[in-house]
Amino acid sequence: MSVSPGLNPPVPGQHGRFGPFGGRFVPETLVPALIELDEAYAQARRDQSFQSQLRSLLREFVGRPTPLTHCPRLTDACAGASIWVKREDLAHTGAHKINNTMGQVLLALRMGKRRIIAETGAGQHGVATATACAHFGLPCEIYMGSEDVRRQSLNVFRMRLLGATVNEVTTGSCTLKDATNEAMRDWMATVGETHYIIGSVVGPHPFPTMVRDFQRIIGDECREQCLSRLGMLPDLVVACVGGGSNAAGIFAGFEDDPSVRLLGVEAGGRGTKPGDHAATLCHGSPGVLHGCKTMVLQDSEGQTMPVHSCSAGLDYPGVGPEHAAWHLSGRVRYTSVTDDEALDAFSTMSRTEGILPALETSHAIAAAMHEAAKLPKSAHVVINGSGRGDKDVMEAMRLLEQRSRTPAR
Repeated sequence: MSVSPGLNPPVPGQHGRFGPFGGRFVPETLVPALIELDEAYAQARRDQSFQSQLRSLLREFVGRPTPLTHCPRLTDACAGASIWVKREDLAHTGAHKINNTMGQVLLALRMGKRRIIAETGAGQHGVATATACAHFGLPCEIYMGSEDVRRQSLNVFRMRLLGATVNEVTTGSCTLKDATNEAMRDWMATVGETHYIIGSVVGPHPFPTMVRDFQRIIGDECREQCLSRLGMLPDLVVACVGGGSNAAGIFAGFEDDPSVRLLGVEAGGRGTKPGDHAATLCHGSPGVLHGCKTMVLQDSEGQTMPVHSCSAGLDYPGVGPEHAAWHLSGRVRYTSVTDDEALDAFSTMSRTEGILPALETSHAIAAAMHEAAKLPKSAHVVINGSGRGDKDVMEAMRLLEQRSRTPAR
């Protein structure tokens, strides 16, 4: 398949702006590092040797292209459009995160940065970062909230097995936001020798653009696969959205195709009250978080609010600035799915297709099933299968057993 990741993708406006969103809102100590990164990435994206090395790694080490799989029994259960899954769960380490970490580690080596740090929620970005560092022999430190360490103990073991140091964060809500805060503090103190691999399309410029570019291979492959397999583009593409890297990656491949509807699915959690969900675009307002202007779940004084999701990877009070711009323009529609709906989709996909999805992906599956049921059988819906559910089995079992013991209201 002749897909070239990162070659001349679209760029945001001046200073990394996506309309009114994006930019750099960071302490002065980080500005030189961000300028250095911006310049290094601008050169790398034009450098054929860099792109060739990345393509080779994605093919030989990551296992790309990932398949586009038809889901006939899930389709029958919905009695509507045909449902397909772009199988990022079959990429090495079990999720889309490896696409970005391989690209960023290559970039770090190009800049002479020999120490790598990262934040992680669900642990998949941490595992992917630790994997890339092990492959190239680089030291690696991962910041992870203690609540996510509990929920994702398997991934914590995997990171340590790969040689990474996992720093457990016990401040705040002990989840992804707090892990990101600690990673940012580390980076400010060690910026001369450290590269911070942000795992999503968030943070100060150039991270949202760079991560989107490394992930857009998902959308580029999927577009080509749909034309080859279906003889047409899909009617609808669905992806879960926390920070939003998997969604930005697949949406980027179809952004310029007006016939393809794009649907981002946020974490509806337990309900719509503040602290019960992580549906930033559905309930947030413009603000600054982790170095960029975007939509944020915040109070009247601009302080980020607590968030909740059964999925550690969606448990974040912000969203990538490009998603905020897509939301504002209407190019992408955003909705939310509750914990219970995601758990039901987790069980349904496992039972009907033999595919165990991540709880993050399960949010997209739940929304896609709802949309497919409203569409004619001639239509096609593609779900971005952002990750596999091995990491979530124990937590899903706990939540499903807890739900079975709770009396119906």
